Amino acid sequence: MIFYDSPNPAPNPRRVRIFAAEKGIDLQREEVSILKGEHRSEAYRAINPLGQTPALKLDNGVVLTESVAICRYLEALRLEPALFGGDPLDAATIEMWVRRIDLRLMVPTGMIWMHTHPFTARAMPHQYKDFGESNRAVVERALVLCDDALGETPFIAGERYSMADIVLLTTIDFGTFIGLAVPEELARLNDWHRRVSARASAQA
Repeated sequence: MIFYDSPNPAPNPRRVRIFAAEKGIDLQREEVSILKGEHRSEAYRAINPLGQTPALKLDNGVVLTESVAICRYLEALRLEPALFGGDPLDAATIEMWVRRIDLRLMVPTGMIWMHTHPFTARAMPHQYKDFGESNRAVVERALVLCDDALGETPFIAGERYSMADIVLLTTIDFGTFIGLAVPEELARLNDWHRRVSARASAQA
């Protein structure tokens, strides 16, 4: 297998790196530089026509894209530790939180990045700054939602570290990179962030 990766701050490839590290899976990596525009090159579009990373090319030539889908494939290859859940309720709860984080936190974070950040101004034909700024309130509400949930369990989807924690960690770290740090008053979320950031896999 070949894993087409992009370095930080790209959050989605990092999800796969962390997941693989937790599983003890050593992926053969090929770096695709977003800063250099390599993800838009003809050579890379032959691998992923969407021009996005990550992508995982299997030994039979099939290419998987989308970070969560790639992680599900890796989970099927190595069941333990079960990062997508060990029973039906566990799996459903993790899926619920992955969806919540992606839709309520990652999407508005992405809109702020695309429509307000100087870097993306070079690639976007039009930035709608007012729209981008309007997403800050959406991000704030999502962070409060996560902080509240962590008052019930040590990890975002329950008692054990899971894919939902990986999605949340990479989203928060990307948000911090673009100026959306978690407010200090969200003590439970900040404590969770310190704990999951201390895991060896977080350095992947």
